[in-house]
Amino acid sequence: VKELEAEFMDLLKSYEECANLSSAIDSVGNTYQPTEQPTDFKKLIDNEMAKTKRRSPASSQVNQLLRQFREAIWNVHNSGQPMPGEEQEDIVMTSTQNILLNNTCPLSGKPVTELSEPVRSIDCKHIYEKSVIMQYIRSKHGQPVCPVAACPKILVAEKVVCDPLLIIEIGEFRTMTEQTERPNIVEDFTLDSDEED
Repeated sequence: VKELEAEFMDLLKSYEECANLSSAIDSVGNTYQPTEQPTDFKKLIDNEMAKTKRRSPASSQVNQLLRQFREAIWNVHNSGQPMPGEEQEDIVMTSTQNILLNNTCPLSGKPVTELSEPVRSIDCKHIYEKSVIMQYIRSKHGQPVCPVAACPKILVAEKVVCDPLLIIEIGEFRTMTEQTERPNIVEDFTLDSDEED
């Protein structure tokens, strides 16, 4: 198992590197303006890679994949039991957090809980604002790649829909985030000395 985990960690590092490189190339491709001077594309991509690594968009996916791997190994002999160091409450919270692949629309930047018309790709399961993603698909003329960093899936307008579970899952996610953001309110029930007399 230790050897398998070490190999898996190597794969995750490669995955993160590829995701960051893909994101850097996309960014250079979207912002590059030709000039009369020869362009050093390697330098442009290296600079963008450095920025991408600082933002590290793939690290949350890497952490999620590592967690899923460790849970799968643990469940071989301990199915239904919490992993060491975790309480049952933590597992429930984590499984609720993983319902949605992305918490914000990659194009509009709005949280999925604030989207007026949320839709999800049948192929990659990422969530978007309908009007924004349809505009994006039309603008790409051909094979629009999912705008979520490191997602290689091609979007097809007919496969970007509001599936029946999406609204329910967004509602559950909204409830969960409201519960975690709700401040603890402590009321003072002690009596004033005047009231005691």
